[in-house]
Amino acid sequence: MASFGLTAVQQDFAAQVRGYAAAELRPLAEAGQPGRVNRELLTAMGRLGLLARLFPGAALPGAAAGEPSSREASAMDLCLLRESLAAECTEAETALALQGLGSYPVLQSGGDEQVRRWLPAVAAGTAVAAFALSEPGAGSDAAALELAAVPDGEGWRLTGIKTWISNAPEADFYTVFARTTPGAGARGVSAFLVPADRPGLSGTHLDMVSPHPIGTLAFDGVPVYQDELLGEPDRGFAVAMRTLNLFRPSVGAFAVGMAQAALEAACEYAASRTVFGGPLKDQQAVAHLLAEMATRTEAARLLVYGQAVRDGDGPVRGRLGGADPRRPRPGAGPSAGTPVPGGPRPADLRGHVRDPAHDHRQATVLLTRTRFRGTRTGAGPVSTSRPVRASFVRTPFPPMSSLSAHSGQLFPGLAYNATAGAELWVRVPVVLCLAGVH
Repeated sequence: MASFGLTAVQQDFAAQVRGYAAAELRPLAEAGQPGRVNRELLTAMGRLGLLARLFPGAALPGAAAGEPSSREASAMDLCLLRESLAAECTEAETALALQGLGSYPVLQSGGDEQVRRWLPAVAAGTAVAAFALSEPGAGSDAAALELAAVPDGEGWRLTGIKTWISNAPEADFYTVFARTTPGAGARGVSAFLVPADRPGLSGTHLDMVSPHPIGTLAFDGVPVYQDELLGEPDRGFAVAMRTLNLFRPSVGAFAVGMAQAALEAACEYAASRTVFGGPLKDQQAVAHLLAEMATRTEAARLLVYGQAVRDGDGPVRGRLGGADPRRPRPGAGPSAGTPVPGGPRPADLRGHVRDPAHDHRQATVLLTRTRFRGTRTGAGPVSTSRPVRASFVRTPFPPMSSLSAHSGQLFPGLAYNATAGAELWVRVPVVLCLAGVH
C-alpha cells in the first residue's frame, strides 16, 4: 500500500490557488450573470496563471514564448487546482474544468497549428472552449451518437444536434464528436475542432433550475476540414475517452474541495455557537461528528490523490499494489447518486431544466450521515442513518455561500465512483443540498 505526501511546492501552490479564489475570483463569480459564461472570471484566471497550469511542460518547436503547448497533462495538478478552487469558489472551479474539457482533445490530438492558434487564448482566458459529445439520444451511451459527418470534398459537413453542452452556445470553439462511419458504433466516431463562427452552426441556452452555462447546438451542414480533424478518422471515441479518463480523478477532487468547505463551515459554526455555557464544539457528540467528518474527508482526498498517481504522476512513497480483493469492483456498490433508503432522493439541480410553472426560490439544506458498506460482490449499501434537517436556509456562512450554485453535490461521496477504481471504502458523511419548491 502506498503512502502519499504533497511536496512543499505543491502545498504552496494549493494554498496560493485557494487564496486567489477567495480574494479575487469569488467576487467576480458573484458579479457574473447566472447561467452565462463569465468571461471576466476567465480573464482573471488567465491573468493569475491558473488556466496555463492545464498545459504544463516545455513549448512546442516554433511556439512563441509563454505559449502552453505540452502534450502531456498532469492529473495531480488538475486535482490540486480543482480541489483548491472548489473550496472557495465553485464557479471558478467549473470554469476551469470546462476550459480543460474543451481544449484537452486539441492539446492531445490536434495539429501544431491548431494548438498554437487556440491554446494560448484558452490559457489567457480570452477564448472559451466546449466539449460537445452528448446528444438528445446519446448521453452515457456515447457510442450511439448520431450527428453525421458526411464527406464533402477535402473535408466533411456536420448535420445534427448536440445538447447539454456546457459553455454552449457562447464558446469560441467546440470539440465535436460526429459519426463518420454509420453502423460502426464507437469505431465510427471522429473528433473535430469547430470554430463557433462556422456557417450553419447555431445554438440556444437551456434555462436550468440551478443556473449553469449550458445549451443546445444545431449543425446544418457545417463545413469542417482535414486540418480540423483531431486524431485519426473513426478514432474519435478514443480521443473522448482519453480526455474523460484524465478528468475522472479530478471530479473527486472537486467534491473533496466542497467537502472541505462544508467541514470548515461546520467547525466555524460549532466554535461560535454557545450552548450550556460553552461552545458547541466542546459537546462530545458534536466533537465526535466533526472528527469523523474530517477523517472521511481526508480519506477521500487521499483516494483521489492515489488515483492521480495511478494515472502517472504525483508524489508517492512505496509501491502501488494491485487491486484489493476486499474492495468492490470499480463501478460496483453504492455511488454518489445512490438514494438514501427511507430518505429524500438526491437531486442535482444542475441537471434539471427550469419549469416556468413553478417558482424555485429557496434551497433547503439537509445534513445526512450515510454509512456505505459494500460487500465483496458490491451488493450496495447495507445500512444508512436517517437524515437530519438543518435549521438554516440560505446559510450566511461565507464558506458555504460559494456552494450555493452547486446544489445537489454530494461531498465527499462523489469520489466513490469518480476515481475509476479508488472507491471510497469508508463510512462517508455527505451533505445534500436539495431543492425546495415553496
